[in-house]
Amino acid sequence: MRIRHPLFAGMGALSLLAVSGCSLAEGVTGRLAEDEREPVVIAVPAWPGGQANAAVAAYVLENELDVPVRRVELSQRDAWEQLGQGDVQAVLEDWGALPDAVELYVERKEQVVGAGELGITGHVGWYVPEEFAEANPGVLDWRNLNDFAGELGGRLLHGDPEYATRDEAIVEDLDLAYRPVAAGSEDALVAEIAGAAEAGEPLLTYFWEPHWLSAEVPLTEIRLPEYYPRIALQKYLNAEFAAAGGAAVDFLRNFSWSADDQNAVAELIAGEGLTPTAAAERWVTEHPDTVAGWLE
Repeated sequence: MRIRHPLFAGMGALSLLAVSGCSLAEGVTGRLAEDEREPVVIAVPAWPGGQANAAVAAYVLENELDVPVRRVELSQRDAWEQLGQGDVQAVLEDWGALPDAVELYVERKEQVVGAGELGITGHVGWYVPEEFAEANPGVLDWRNLNDFAGELGGRLLHGDPEYATRDEAIVEDLDLAYRPVAAGSEDALVAEIAGAAEAGEPLLTYFWEPHWLSAEVPLTEIRLPEYYPRIALQKYLNAEFAAAGGAAVDFLRNFSWSADDQNAVAELIAGEGLTPTAAAERWVTEHPDTVAGWLE
């Protein structure tokens, strides 16, 4: 199962940065040959925002700090376990979905330390197309949602069926005449939202911020009770790596950008079809001052 939010339960796909057995320091005979150095392993989720974080961090590590990098996919819980073990060195985007892992590895075992905020506030909610909201402002109050159940097809659209959400409970708690329906994947969700917007059709959908699609398809959030608080996304480092990783650690602590920055790179990946590396290269080339600030 996947999570993006602390009120979810299950496994999540979030953006992670990792180092396996990092050996970045110079020895008495000089720095190790490049092919002998342990790479920084960046574990990334499938969603474009997570790919954007990892790709830009990897590009800077490789091209500005001469640190070798390897990228792999890891589930959220596996990443936290490996973070504690030292096989993963950093989590770049934690949504607070596994507080038990934070308690275990940060507070009890002290194998992981905080590395500051990513600079992005994450949020999950229910949305309708902006055009529909402007024509029907009452829909934005959840108390009126049942009045629009016919126009909205009585469904609440989701992405991947493995996403674990609170929406079934919310529908029951609020006595709403809707049923959650999975589109099949995040790509399918994006396609259906974009298709509805192009056709001018009404739609009620689960969605989250930041997301690159928001810049192309205006959506308006339904005002729900506080089921989904806003989360300042956090970074975490393996404690041993944080103490000995040198310039790579300094950079990862400094790495912070806006939702607009992340969305710009994510749109290059998902919207324009660039590889994550090519998208990162374009963004880094166009934002030298931001990168220089990270490297101070």
